[in-house]
Amino acid sequence: MSENITNPQSADTGEQPQGSAKTRTLVGQVVSDKMDKTMTVLVERRVKHPLYKKYIRRSTKLHAHDEENACKVGDLVSIEQCRPLSKTKSWRLHEIIERAR
Repeated sequence: MSENITNPQSADTGEQPQGSAKTRTLVGQVVSDKMDKTMTVLVERRVKHPLYKKYIRRSTKLHAHDEENACKVGDLVSIEQCRPLSKTKSWRLHEIIERAR
């Protein structure tokens, strides 16, 4: 009575689940490079105040992985999101846009 019925549509096709293929990228300024292979990046964004309609700056500090310790304080860098590398670090250096003077 039990028959093995295979449904071709339910077979595993080996494809990745649907989702965003692009990684999240942010641009910020390096404010600390004192840790080994880690830098602190200040990322600023502009938001509109709900009552006064004026644009104000909001900022956040993120820890990012810098494998070669290439960044120095004041560099303008691009960082991309990755898997968690430590408790506070889930971003990595994508490119150095501008070196500090």
